[in-house]
Amino acid sequence: QVTLVESGGGLVQAGGSLRLSCAASGRIPSPTVMAWYRQSPGQERELVAAIYAGGQRKYADAVKGRFTISRDVKNTVFLQMDSLKPDDTAVYYCNVKYPISLWGQGTQVTVSS
Repeated sequence: QVTLVESGGGLVQAGGSLRLSCAASGRIPSPTVMAWYRQSPGQERELVAAIYAGGQRKYADAVKGRFTISRDVKNTVFLQMDSLKPDDTAVYYCNVKYPISLWGQGTQVTVSS
């Protein structure tokens, strides 16, 4: 069974940067959409950024201008996070649809003030 493997989370000071990566453990069809979500304690999971098969990108208002989503030819999806704020602290989840929906296990991002 194919799973998604995430990496790149950690602890960073406000204003710093992190780069998240997410790759499938096996071969999958070309995804129709690859996305990052996040969830803070007591909050619902929310969409952070998405990239579609045609190259279009979508961002949550809270991260526009600071986060960048990208993908490579091996269907690895990245999330470059710059100018991080304490409010960005959350567990970040990768999601891939082809159109079966796969979720990663989550990676913790903690931004200290």
